[in-house]
Amino acid sequence: MTYYISPRFLDKIAVHITKNFLDLPGLRVPLILGIHGRKGEGKSFQCELIFQKMGIEVVHMSAGELESPDAGDPARLIRLRYREAAELIKVRGKMSVLMINDLDAGAGRFDATTQYTVNTQLVNGTLMNIADNPTNVQLPGSYDATPIHRVPILVTGNDFSTLYEPLIRDGRMEKFYWEPDRQDKIGIIAGIFAPDGLSASEIEQLVDTFPNQAIDFFGALRSRIYDEQIRQFIYQVGIDKVSFRVVKSAEGPPLFPKPNFSLSRLVEFGNLMVREQERVREMGLARQYNQVLRAGAQSAEQGSVSSTQIAPQSGAGNGSAGQLTSNPTKAEGSNGHAQSSRLSAEVQQQVQQLVRGGYRIGVEYVDERRFRTNSWNSCATIAAGQESDAIAALEQCLSEHSGEYVRLIGIEPKAKRRVVETIVQRPNG
Repeated sequence: MTYYISPRFLDKIAVHITKNFLDLPGLRVPLILGIHGRKGEGKSFQCELIFQKMGIEVVHMSAGELESPDAGDPARLIRLRYREAAELIKVRGKMSVLMINDLDAGAGRFDATTQYTVNTQLVNGTLMNIADNPTNVQLPGSYDATPIHRVPILVTGNDFSTLYEPLIRDGRMEKFYWEPDRQDKIGIIAGIFAPDGLSASEIEQLVDTFPNQAIDFFGALRSRIYDEQIRQFIYQVGIDKVSFRVVKSAEGPPLFPKPNFSLSRLVEFGNLMVREQERVREMGLARQYNQVLRAGAQSAEQGSVSSTQIAPQSGAGNGSAGQLTSNPTKAEGSNGHAQSSRLSAEVQQQVQQLVRGGYRIGVEYVDERRFRTNSWNSCATIAAGQESDAIAALEQCLSEHSGEYVRLIGIEPKAKRRVVETIVQRPNG
């Protein structure tokens, strides 16, 4: 089967790898290429296809290897794998690269609740040191003055803004944002359905029917078509005999005829998968709602809040907490609480409830592109019991980021756990 390789992707990787193997006097070449983008768009698979096409030896690492109960193990493993790739270049006389998949999942810090361990620090420091001294990479406890071959490093991830900023600076890491356009999607998906007899026009219609879906959606869609035949096989054999027929049978593995891969059938199953995605999002809101209720109940039992419980506002975490008005001024209300004419009464009430409950208050913002990857930036964090400061910080963030999303956060101080996330501003108003 011939798979599609994006020309843009091929160009970026081929130039980066080749440049790292050339001796270019007076030129500092970044050792690391960071490939980031939306989940499921085939970053790692495109890399593998290009490695095969270029005849490159690959030494792999995953995000799960960047943490360990023993401090220093992940950093030592990075050095060991890097030297292994350098040895492959020396012994086999071929290009070699070190590939680290999902770096942000292993070394990224997504919010204040993400634990930042000694191993995370050592991983960042080790990658920075290798990027600065690519021919002098030593293992802990030993030193060899003989230079090793320079090995380009490729890392993939979804959101590199979660990584340690000195690591991703331009001198060390070159960045490539992968977002396949329509032609890339058509080429990749045509390769996925190549054995199934779909015409070029049908592939285009399939892509246009699900324009917002990632590449892995279509791979899962192709697998879903076989479900009906497998279900029939299970009930023909019998639920209690499937294990013996599939694993221990002397007849060999079962064979299935090619299913119907018509466009209408693919669209039908694709719509079912889209509805399942929507259910997951809805359940996410339900979990958030239940979390808020649990937090309120626990606080009531401990006597740390008044009889007024914190309840999620309409659309908490995914909706708007009311419209904003003009003339941002503050005044003192008759009840002694800070008032604001810029914020809706609903938002002010929620701030008051959080303060009364003893929660810390945070304000975050994000632009439209990063909103899709849920990569929020912090505006301010206010200690518990400071309602006027919280309202002032929220107003300031709204004025500074008028064309972006802004949300209000409630944080339980002891558990350092979020109990409320409410979007109070959207770019479209």
